[in-house]
Amino acid sequence: MADPKGFLTTPRETAPTRPVEERRQDWSEVYIPGGLLPIITKQAGRCMDCGIPFCHNGCPLGNLIPEWNDYAYREDWSAASERLHATNNFPEFTGRLCPAPCESACVLGINQLPVTIKNVEVTIIDKAWESGDVTPQPPDRLSGKTVAVIGSGPAGLAAAQQLTRAGHTVAVYERADRIGGLLRYGIPEFKMEKRHINRRIEQMRAEGTKFRTGAQVGTDIDGAKLKRRYDAVVIAAGATQARDLPVPGRELKGIYQAMEYLPLSNKVQEGDFVTPPVSAEGKHVVVIGGGDTGADCVGTAHRQGAASVTQLEIMPRPTDERPAHQPWPTMPMIYKVTSAHEEGGERVYAVNTTHFEGDEEGNVQFLHLVEAKFEDGKFVPQPGTERKIPAQLVTLAMGFTGTDQKNGLVEQLGLELDARGNIARDKDFATNVDGVFVAGDAGRGQSLIVWAIAEGRSAARAVDRHLTGASTLHAPIRPTDRPLTV
Repeated sequence: MADPKGFLTTPRETAPTRPVEERRQDWSEVYIPGGLLPIITKQAGRCMDCGIPFCHNGCPLGNLIPEWNDYAYREDWSAASERLHATNNFPEFTGRLCPAPCESACVLGINQLPVTIKNVEVTIIDKAWESGDVTPQPPDRLSGKTVAVIGSGPAGLAAAQQLTRAGHTVAVYERADRIGGLLRYGIPEFKMEKRHINRRIEQMRAEGTKFRTGAQVGTDIDGAKLKRRYDAVVIAAGATQARDLPVPGRELKGIYQAMEYLPLSNKVQEGDFVTPPVSAEGKHVVVIGGGDTGADCVGTAHRQGAASVTQLEIMPRPTDERPAHQPWPTMPMIYKVTSAHEEGGERVYAVNTTHFEGDEEGNVQFLHLVEAKFEDGKFVPQPGTERKIPAQLVTLAMGFTGTDQKNGLVEQLGLELDARGNIARDKDFATNVDGVFVAGDAGRGQSLIVWAIAEGRSAARAVDRHLTGASTLHAPIRPTDRPLTV
């Protein structure tokens, strides 16, 4: 146990962020560089090293949280990094982007504020990079087997790294012009600078993983031919079919899916554009969707100089405290203020969009909405609550409905889908086609980054066993596992 009295004597303290007016002027990460290190050892000391560490169950990766908390408290950063990497390929990603279900399951959280597990995690990995503890781990010998991984998001990268380290020859196929999937083009720079992806890619290249960009399997490359070239295929293409809003006026100019809007700003940071082709500068912006992607749109609009930003959510405002019907150790739906929300804008709950109104040139100008209550399994408009708000740029951040079925991949490989539109798989991540496996959102549906990495690791073990008959790779989960969430 780190500090036997730490949970009694040390209050919870989270990572400090830069002033709002400062960070709205740039795209750097919102946290103060190095600002967390002075407090992190005390925060790690709040860990009680519980006899039954429920944080393990809260984390789909099964991270060894009490162990690396103890090492962090003692400032043994090298040992902490070793334990952290034992279950997680990319802790710098999860430490910045995961909503931390582990903290919701922290035993201390029963009657106090939980341990800042996420902050400890990101400090450990940042220290590991600074000290040179993160190095390539090429295999001792090659198996002679080849694997194609389709998609380079967190699930694909995790599967590729595990399989490469197991001795297989792995090639990752990515349809975009850069590796990273949603990490690259869906996550704004202010949440995670892309240098974190770049150095992991270099590590993987040094280990032997091959990368093919601008290669969309199903369109540029025939899926059936790809399967014949490799001994196994892992599909980690994500759930990219965005949920739309079929209301009058949807065809007006200025209404975009979030994943049409967000990547353009990231491409500016990559040097592809001087200014984004779609910008919020000087416009009244409305973001439809109250989740993390919606918050990303809010923060992006602020940095582009929006005249106003309004975020709409059809559900009622969550409570500030854990609801009684979402008890510990489940991950509760509570009111959350992200760094983007701290920067301004208005959040409106329990409203439904009825239609859009445009000008004579076909540009959206107003959004009409009505208050709605959830009754008998459906949203019921409330008479007399109709109103309209200015909307010169609208982004739809309402989630995703399944994997893309239009690019030919599903048909070319002869894959079966489940009832939700995801690629069907069995308990070992295998599809109905021999030698083809699926991991991450493509099989699970839209989910968290920590689940994507966990599934990538587990699918890699299944592929390794398929190719060699056995595997020593760590596998935290099976598709039938369920998180401690509601």
